Amino acid sequence: MRLRTRDVFASILLVLVAIPYVGYLVNGEMPFVKDARGMSAVGLVLATVAFLVVWRGDRQNKVWWFTALVTTSLALGVVALALAETAAAEAMLGVFMASILVVWAVEMIDRAINGDGLRSATPPRHG
Repeated sequence: MRLRTRDVFASILLVLVAIPYVGYLVNGEMPFVKDARGMSAVGLVLATVAFLVVWRGDRQNKVWWFTALVTTSLALGVVALALAETAAAEAMLGVFMASILVVWAVEMIDRAINGDGLRSATPPRHG
């Protein structure tokens, strides 16, 4: 598997989400992250940037379940942000963080297997 610069950059962004999350779990806060709302916002912004860095713009070639996985992760982030002041905040934040990791892992594993990212079962049309 040959990692491209964009893959490395997306992985670094994932680490930049994980470090404050782990610190938040241990200490209850981190610099610039004082509560679940701040952690959800950091996760949403950095995970979205990481996805946009890795995404190649070939939506027609992406399989439907990967698109559903990404959409679900985004929705979980929005719900975690919206529920940040409720009793469910920590659980939703944990589910959202896990979904970010799942999206990244699926994309990296597929790149290792296929080289170019997720492809549909049918080849793209040319012409």
